[in-house]
Amino acid sequence: MPDQPRPVRSLATQTRIAYKKCLTAEGIPSKQHSYYLTRANQFVRAACGRDPRQLQPHETEKILDTLGRDNNLTDWQYQQLVDAVRILLINCLHSSASEAADWSRWKASARSMAPDHASIAREQSPDELIYLKIKRGTGEYARIRSLHRNLIIRLVTEIRARGYAYRTEEAYEQWVVRYIAFCKGESPEKTGPDHVAKYLHDLVVTGNVSASTQNQALNALIFLYKRILQAPLGQLEDFARSKRKKIVPVVMSRAEVRGLLAELQGWQHDVGCLLYGTGMRVMEALTLRVKDVDFEYGRIHVCQSKGKKDRFVPLPKSLSVSLQEQIRKVTTLHQQDLEDGYGEVLIPEALARKYPKATRELRWQFLYPSGRLSVDPRSGVIRRHHMHESGLQRAVKQAAERSGIRKRIGCHTFRHSFATHLLESNHDIRTVQELLGHADISTTMIYTHVLNRPGISVSSPLDL
Repeated sequence: MPDQPRPVRSLATQTRIAYKKCLTAEGIPSKQHSYYLTRANQFVRAACGRDPRQLQPHETEKILDTLGRDNNLTDWQYQQLVDAVRILLINCLHSSASEAADWSRWKASARSMAPDHASIAREQSPDELIYLKIKRGTGEYARIRSLHRNLIIRLVTEIRARGYAYRTEEAYEQWVVRYIAFCKGESPEKTGPDHVAKYLHDLVVTGNVSASTQNQALNALIFLYKRILQAPLGQLEDFARSKRKKIVPVVMSRAEVRGLLAELQGWQHDVGCLLYGTGMRVMEALTLRVKDVDFEYGRIHVCQSKGKKDRFVPLPKSLSVSLQEQIRKVTTLHQQDLEDGYGEVLIPEALARKYPKATRELRWQFLYPSGRLSVDPRSGVIRRHHMHESGLQRAVKQAAERSGIRKRIGCHTFRHSFATHLLESNHDIRTVQELLGHADISTTMIYTHVLNRPGISVSSPLDL
């Protein structure tokens, strides 16, 4: 019998030399070359003897997906692996097929969801969440949480019982911990309005915080004393109130939006178009499910957004084809996950108990799933979460710089631009309020201050 070909386990000598030159050209420090070489060899071994230059994009992505299931790889190690493979295939081996792969998606997939991330934190009980903060924390705040653990658990439990958003829960818990630290660790049961007033005064005088920050701290302490300790603070007037600023949101022109979107690639371009075309918040877009896109009625269902409110936003006709293609990709990925014994997705716990099979249904899959599977630290269940928002936020800022926009741009700027451009097109402000999901029209009114010609048409005296 002819000898079986030996499996390829590492790069050839000449390829290694060329690869190190490519790493230097990419600005990778020489002390990290050995680590990148190890990651590249890890990819070559996973290719099972196939020539990396002949791999198609879907085959490369399949290998990256398989390697991403290694629980021993931390986030930064997986990101290093993706970078190492990209440099190997494109810069060193000059694989034209590999250029079609969505490398930005795989690089962003390296960021896993932390236990306290807003989209999954509520899956843990208040006791478990406080335990993690104590375990991972250091310094004064960790000591405060440990000494007043029962009080903080009562606070978080009451916040959840009232249906507040997780961001509110996180902010209130932090302000209470900071207040106790200001009182040198003394329990809030032994302090009162005088200490609260001194703390709020110190935030302005020493901390130089804004009015909204001070107001948030006040609301957190009012909630603590009124709902948890049953000792309302009454009227707190004897402290310096930070002067409230009247802030006008940053808005891009239509030309700036086009220039910024042109600098985005892959999934980041698609989500950027979705943010501007619908006015959604960044987490509303990233947590969309397959079932939320309604092509027949031309709308997108935004479920349980800020304030636990549902709303519909228009589905841009120009995105219809790309969204259908994205759903086909999700379908293929989900089918592969099912064949590999996975395929679960996180859904609200009450629905998971009522419909236990729903976690494996296609309609519940995230529209923009991560390229890497995640392990639930509590149950050990392997799931596929949505893409982490940090990759998109970083890409938008870099795209704004490349396109020459000198304004302070972020993902939320797309939402501001959406509202402003609708008002400039003479759409009714009530309609804009409904599309944005604002409870009060005064919140929407702020966009009237950034119109090109606010109110009646007024010309500058200089132009006359």
